[in-house]
Amino acid sequence: MFKDQPSLIDSAINITKGAKMKAIQGLTGTITSLTNVVISLLALAIVVSLLGGNVPFVGGVADNIVSLVQGLGDAGIVGLVAAIIILNLYK
Repeated sequence: MFKDQPSLIDSAINITKGAKMKAIQGLTGTITSLTNVVISLLALAIVVSLLGGNVPFVGGVADNIVSLVQGLGDAGIVGLVAAIIILNLYK
C-alpha cells in the first residue's frame, strides 16, 4: 500500500529479532554471573583449604591446583600457551 510504512511481516520480523537478542543477552548475563560465583567459590575453597587443612568438600582444592601448575610446567611451551588461554578466559 504505502511504501513508507513497514508491512506487518516486516514488523513481526523486527520484533522477533529484538526478542532473540534480549534472550541471548539474558543468557550471556546469566552465564557471566554463574562464572563469577564459581570463581568466588573457588577462591574461598582455596583459602579454606590452605587455612584449615583437610576440610570436607574443599580439602583437595589446593592439591589439585598444585598438580595443575606442575602439569602445565612439565608441558613446556604448550603449558604456557594453555595457561595464557585459561587466564584470558577469566578476563
